[in-house]
Amino acid sequence: MLSKQSISGCSFAAIACVLAAPALAQDKPAAPAELPEVTVTAPSPIRAHRPVVPHANPTHVAHGTTSRRRPPQPTQTAAQTTPPAAPTAGQQGVLPVVTNQFATVTVVPKEEIQRSGAATLGDLLFSKPGVTGSSFAPGASSRPIIRGLDVNRVGIVENGTGAGGASDLGEDHFVPIDPLSTDQVEVVRGPAALRYGSTSIGGVVSATNNRIPQALPVCPSAPFQSYGLPAKAPAIDGAPCITAETRTSFSSVDRGVQSGVLIDAGGGNYAIHADAYGRKADDYAIPGYPYRFDQTRPVTNGRQPNSSLRNDGVSVGGSYFFDGGFVGAAITQTDALYHIPGIDGADHNTRIDAHQTKITAQGEYRPDAAAIEAIRFWLGATDYRHNELGLADPADPNSDGVRQTFSNHEQEARVEMQLAPFNLRFATMTTAIGVQAGHQELDAPSPDNPGSTFNGLFGPNTNNRGAAYVFNEFAFSPTTKAQIAGRIEHVELQGSTPDFPADYLPDGNPQTNIARGRAFTPKSAAVGLLQNLPGDLVASITAQYVERAPKPAELFSRGAHDATGTFDIGNPNLTIETAKTVEVGLRKATGPFRFEVTAYYTQFTNFIYRRLTGVMCNDDFASCGAADATNKQAIYSQRNATFRGGEFQSQLDVGPLYTGIWGIENQFDIVRATFDDGTNVPRIPPIRVGGGLFWRNDNWLARINLLHAFAQNDIAPIAETPTPGYNLLKAELSYKTKLDPNAFGAREMLVGIVGDNLLNEKIRNSVSYTKDEVLMPGIGIKVFANVKF
Repeated sequence: MLSKQSISGCSFAAIACVLAAPALAQDKPAAPAELPEVTVTAPSPIRAHRPVVPHANPTHVAHGTTSRRRPPQPTQTAAQTTPPAAPTAGQQGVLPVVTNQFATVTVVPKEEIQRSGAATLGDLLFSKPGVTGSSFAPGASSRPIIRGLDVNRVGIVENGTGAGGASDLGEDHFVPIDPLSTDQVEVVRGPAALRYGSTSIGGVVSATNNRIPQALPVCPSAPFQSYGLPAKAPAIDGAPCITAETRTSFSSVDRGVQSGVLIDAGGGNYAIHADAYGRKADDYAIPGYPYRFDQTRPVTNGRQPNSSLRNDGVSVGGSYFFDGGFVGAAITQTDALYHIPGIDGADHNTRIDAHQTKITAQGEYRPDAAAIEAIRFWLGATDYRHNELGLADPADPNSDGVRQTFSNHEQEARVEMQLAPFNLRFATMTTAIGVQAGHQELDAPSPDNPGSTFNGLFGPNTNNRGAAYVFNEFAFSPTTKAQIAGRIEHVELQGSTPDFPADYLPDGNPQTNIARGRAFTPKSAAVGLLQNLPGDLVASITAQYVERAPKPAELFSRGAHDATGTFDIGNPNLTIETAKTVEVGLRKATGPFRFEVTAYYTQFTNFIYRRLTGVMCNDDFASCGAADATNKQAIYSQRNATFRGGEFQSQLDVGPLYTGIWGIENQFDIVRATFDDGTNVPRIPPIRVGGGLFWRNDNWLARINLLHAFAQNDIAPIAETPTPGYNLLKAELSYKTKLDPNAFGAREMLVGIVGDNLLNEKIRNSVSYTKDEVLMPGIGIKVFANVKF
């Protein structure tokens, strides 16, 4: 087996070879094709001007008794809201490279989401350069991790508002955003994350869909057939229109099935959307014995014990369009019941029963004014609750019940105003100003210790926050742009702690059981430069200074967390965390060779992390160190830390083959994180390098890809174990075609088959708390079918 150093050298050599490939392949024929434009929705408040129907050019509708303007479409047509992965002939599977942003943006388009069949955002992003998933419960609970940063440093939003839930309070908690109902996912890094708050210091994962319609639906062939129009009749402005889409897949590794239906309809000034989905899976198959350090457990029959799941969701929303803008709202219900794998989870039949109701609203208005280009708002209200169920006594089936409850009641609002571009003579300046406010109430009681100060992981606490931010972009020329952004927040936290022995606090003083109130005012700023270079290259450099206030769980945690198997100890005296980052990038999105490469360096002051001590506890401090203790003691602590690393990915169209184009693609990512004394930050992803081949034409896409993860031996000195390397082999074959109109109205179809972990490797995820007890799924085949009507 090659050493880590030798393979690393080979990987860098391979990258250099690929960078040189365009020059070597100049004489090779390649089918010319116009590359699709990648549209991103999350990065910054400043958007390119997309005018609605001009005020001076009304369009009369053909139905109704009174002539009036056609309802304006404030953003894009429904077909453009989310850019497809294959918008033109021969463009299926093209690597989406975003070149108009000041830092790297990873985009997962709609068709890639559908082809993946992923059940969680963490699973969907697991192999993307610089991103992975927490994989606490594969297929059920996997939160995205960006450059080694997770939970309180990675924001997750859906259509511009927070995802809600409790996934940032525990790795076992699911993210209430399902890929089945998602049209595009973007991973936003750098200064643009200031738009969402300092708790997005590592980046933002933004999911978008059409739950709040931003445009009237467009029927490709005819309006709603009940109007008696011919099947091939052209669409008439304002006439009712309805479209539908079904998404279905089956997976062999867990005998799983998932299905969803999405409906969009509209007419006149109104558009509505509805979607519903469901998923069910059994315990998934694994390639070997899962428990790394305990060989005494019962035989697993080739499956990861206690890993089954079931979840579903439904959403209804609508929008009203008026001259210059729109306003809309949606209500979404998400339910999940999933098991927690691992030794403790299997012994106690641990499972989580979660429910979330979320109401969101969104709007945009483009006034006929010289100074203001657009005003936008987002509102969200979340009511979330889950019960952690399990056996109090593994030997007594009658002891099954609620072991822990989490509830999150949260409201948020954000308003942005984009000013019209202003000519400064030396540059054109565009400014966007925003304000944001939020309120959160958290509670995590447990019935196991009624009346005790350790009655649950933490008691009721509140989080009130308000913020203002500004983005200024300067266009010095069509090829040179700069950005300056700033944000100031005020955060007030109220909670309580139990009696903390002196040994658990950094100042050596005991903490009595009293209510605590903390207030913080984090301040952040960022600058960036974007420069077009010859050869369609785009270079960027950004620098940012970001402060983050502690979250309630970091301050007020006080006991056992059953699902994660930890005894969490918060520190009520934590201070503001500061990150100073420099990032440089080079990207190319056009031509036969497309790539992006990024390098970054981040210096943290007072980095907050959950430190495993090696001590085991039961339900209170007095139990810590007992021989029969089962929970790992974890103390929230602060130290200075440094993160540095980089990512690379590329795709080369080598040339024509049969009716399509074949090519090669590869990727590489690394993150190294250490404290000031040279010891390692815990739970950091390993170095990964990968590559593969693809072939595509108008209808077909075939791809095979191997991702190698090196062994992770750079671990924390206490209570963290090395993680073996692995090879993840994937292959896919899909077919997309237009359909002739028929009695059922089907007009487009995408079907395919995907093979995952085809080498049936024993894969353990180094960032997972349960990696030594939970294997990732073994070899599996997924078949999928998506039909548009």
